Amino acid sequence: METKDIILKLRTKKGLSQEELAAKVFVTRQAVSRWENGETVPNTETLKLLSKELDVSINTLLGSPQHLICQCCGMPLEDGNISKEPDGSFNEEYCKWCYADGNFCYTSLEELTDFLVAHMSSENWPADQARAYFEQQLPTLNYWKRYAELGGDEKFAEMKQQLIRELNDLHVEGMPQVRTLNFLMGGYINLEYTLPNGQKVKFLEDNATYLATQLECQFDGTRCFGIAASMDFLLVCTYEEDGKNPELVIYKKR
Repeated sequence: METKDIILKLRTKKGLSQEELAAKVFVTRQAVSRWENGETVPNTETLKLLSKELDVSINTLLGSPQHLICQCCGMPLEDGNISKEPDGSFNEEYCKWCYADGNFCYTSLEELTDFLVAHMSSENWPADQARAYFEQQLPTLNYWKRYAELGGDEKFAEMKQQLIRELNDLHVEGMPQVRTLNFLMGGYINLEYTLPNGQKVKFLEDNATYLATQLECQFDGTRCFGIAASMDFLLVCTYEEDGKNPELVIYKKR
């Protein structure tokens, strides 16, 4: 099925007129009409809005051109088991059991392997064969590649503690000590900042994974500190509730 037919079918299923759908995704009725006539295809940002509004993945909207698998556990992805961000948008990299509410559920390859072996081995697929399969396949997935690059869980833990030390060494006024960092997707924390020259920029990639946390400002109860870090940089910002009025404090290359 083509995108034009998919949008028409889903809009009708939702009981929305062209005008109503257009208002929800901030386009004109004529734009929706052109999509459904096959004259044009929504751009990337509009596809994201349509995905959220029609409750299907972008992959589905485009006619399912890709065979998606969870980049944490390897499970085939369909609309019913694809993870979602806290704002309700689809995250087409992971299943809902590996990534939920903006957080990853597994931070150890061994933990996930043990879980999969316990739940997927059977009389026809003995545990030792299942374990050998997962130990070979899981490290090839994007979520786990960082461990191979760092040399395993122990090296990753060392890097995490080093990032925490470097963040605390910044001595940002009003920012409490960083105690821990959690895995978060860039799309969940990728705020847009206005630079002194008026330019608006984002520093993160929506589909990348970062170590991040939120801390309450010691001097201003209406603002929080947002922290994101990777092997390449440290980022500290402040913002109000729900990420409103963000201000960049520090962006430092490592």
